[in-house]
Amino acid sequence: MTGSMRLGFHAPETEEELAALVFEAAETRTPLEIMGKGTKRELGHPVGAGAVVSSETMSGVSLYEPTELVMVAKAGTPLAEIEAKLAENDQELPFEPVDLAPVLGYEPGDGTIGGVIATNISGSRRILKGAARDHVLGIRAVNGRGEVIKAGGRVMKNVTGYDVGRTLAGSWGTLAIMTEISLKVLPAQRETRTIVCFGLTDQTAVEALCIAMGTPYEVSGALHIHADLAARLSDEEIAGAENPVTAIRVENFPSSARYRANSLRQALLAYSPALELDGERSKTFWNDIRTLKMFQDKPNPLWRVSTAPTQAAKLVGNLSRKIDARVVYDWSGGLIWIETPPLTDAGAVDIRRQLAELGGHATLIRADDATRAGIDVFQPLEPQHAILSAKLKHAFDPLGIFNPGRMYRDM
Repeated sequence: MTGSMRLGFHAPETEEELAALVFEAAETRTPLEIMGKGTKRELGHPVGAGAVVSSETMSGVSLYEPTELVMVAKAGTPLAEIEAKLAENDQELPFEPVDLAPVLGYEPGDGTIGGVIATNISGSRRILKGAARDHVLGIRAVNGRGEVIKAGGRVMKNVTGYDVGRTLAGSWGTLAIMTEISLKVLPAQRETRTIVCFGLTDQTAVEALCIAMGTPYEVSGALHIHADLAARLSDEEIAGAENPVTAIRVENFPSSARYRANSLRQALLAYSPALELDGERSKTFWNDIRTLKMFQDKPNPLWRVSTAPTQAAKLVGNLSRKIDARVVYDWSGGLIWIETPPLTDAGAVDIRRQLAELGGHATLIRADDATRAGIDVFQPLEPQHAILSAKLKHAFDPLGIFNPGRMYRDM
């Protein structure tokens, strides 16, 4: 490092202050660790930075037009504050963001909306409503030169520069520091019903979930949980069943949701649907899933794996012959949460070997510092994707000062 960039922790209160700070860091070649409140700080490789920059003091809802289904919020606004304001108008973030804070040692809702978009980690409703990045209308950010950039607008029809917002979603603070985000919101669901089956094998459960997804009933949650993880859930009947749990959710107006739930029960008779959760029990169940309650009790390594639903059960079956894996299938098998024993590599070799054969990618969500430093936390890039990622990095952050090495060691 050269020059006189101030070390330590920085929490600029305005976009202008942030831009000046980044400009100074660029001039002095000072690497910066970028974060919101830091709830996901221990995800990714440890960052060797000369200073830490947080967006948490750039907080507040800049604009909210319920009738237009648009909210504009500063990046440091707590997720809990966003959702509370939306709830006042019976609205919600349609992509149902997974709240990683509790499994990483923080309170539910502690994360920021900037962190939600930067990680692009969407919840169970993604199968129906799309990912977090699909609901970004516009964005303001500071790039690695200390320049303010803006893209998109406040309505879906304004697509000028829209891809910039989608690019920053999922970039984990390695390309730019978001300062303000414009989001598409939707009316909250009036009624939720959940069909539950007990005792299905992984393969049979994924088959049932895929059948449900193929119906016209707009399934918004398709989940299968191993028995020992289901025992950690809040619903006493489900937790006490001592069986794997397969759950299928439908949402809509009350009469429609009940009709769809009944129709799903009929479509799944061969899989012995045993229980239907009403609105309150459904809310509790899916909130447990959203906050990953089943993984909060133990600090074991936790992986997030994406693959084709048709390969999910085979992947887990092969993996379970190598290590003691506890698993939740979401997105009808397209997303797998895997808890592994505290092995030296957190099971990375065995997991990536299965992905090389069956397809998909894996991200290590939770592990100790030594483990994260010693393995690939994010899925290694194919050569052509590595070239594209390097070009994007250079375009946004030519001096490589943002979160160096967090996702990939050479970027």
